[in-house]
Amino acid sequence: MSESEATHWEYETLRPPRGETKKESEDPKAELNQLGAEGWEFMETIDYEGGGTKYLVFKRPAQSSESV
Repeated sequence: MSESEATHWEYETLRPPRGETKKESEDPKAELNQLGAEGWEFMETIDYEGGGTKYLVFKRPAQSSESV
């Protein structure tokens, strides 16, 4: 596959909402559904050292009009 045929990606992160105590997470369903409607696909999490999710990472094919 040549460079011009390769899929180029763009990435987005979502910080899961957390309660005041930072121990209980709130449900991010609305934000996740919005990202899905915009074409974002969940990839993985980035965790805090010692546990807990810091970011949710999403990707989607980059628009051809954007510079890569």
